[in-house]
Amino acid sequence: MPMTIEALPVGPFQANAYLAVDADSQRAVLVDPGADGDKLASLISSRGLTLDAIWITHGHLDHVCGIAGVRRAFPLAPIWMHAADLPLYENVVNQGRLYGLNVEAAPEVTNFWNDGDTVALGDQAFRIVHLPGHAPGHVAIVGERDVFIGDVVFAGSIGRTDLPLCDPRAMQESLARVAAWPQTLTLHPGHGASTTVGAEVQSNPFLVGIARPIGAR
Repeated sequence: MPMTIEALPVGPFQANAYLAVDADSQRAVLVDPGADGDKLASLISSRGLTLDAIWITHGHLDHVCGIAGVRRAFPLAPIWMHAADLPLYENVVNQGRLYGLNVEAAPEVTNFWNDGDTVALGDQAFRIVHLPGHAPGHVAIVGERDVFIGDVVFAGSIGRTDLPLCDPRAMQESLARVAAWPQTLTLHPGHGASTTVGAEVQSNPFLVGIARPIGAR
C-alpha cells in the first residue's frame, strides 16, 4: 500500500503539520508540528502508529511549537532540522512574544539535515534540498512524487522575506531551483492547499519565467 499524507492545520497561524504514514508498516513521520502537540500526539497514538521521526523544514514558531507536546508522548522520536535555523529554533519563546503568544520552549534538536541527505519512510526515499531565503536553514523534503516545501512556495504565492534572518536574494535562487523541478511533483506547503510545480510555474507570479535547467539538487 502507498504512503498517505494528511495535512493537519494547527495553531493561530493555521500552519500545516503533515502526518505521513507508511501504510504497510504503520510507521509515521510528523512534519512541522507547529502547535497543538498534545493533540497531534493523541491522534498518532489513537491510530496505533509508530512515530519514527519529527521532520522540520525550518525554525519559525508556527512550524515548531508543537514539538514539545509530541515529544512528551514520543520521547525517543528524533528531531531533524538544518543547523542554520538553530538561532530561530532556540529563540522560539521570544518569537512567540512578538506575536503576543505564550509558547513552550522547543526540545533540543537531535539530528541535523545536510543538503543532499536522504531519509526514508518505509520504502519511500526523500532527499533533503537546502532552500534558504525565507529562513537560513530552510529545507525541502523531496520525494519521488511529494515534496514538503515548507514556506518557500504556496499555491499562488511564496513565503515572506521581510522577517529576521530572511534573505530575498537567496529566496530567488531557491525559487529558481523549485521551478526547475519535474512539473508533476506535488508541493505540500506550510500554509494552504497543496499544489504542483507545474501549476505554480504556469500561474504563480513569483515563479513564472524564472525556471532554468539547474535541476533539483
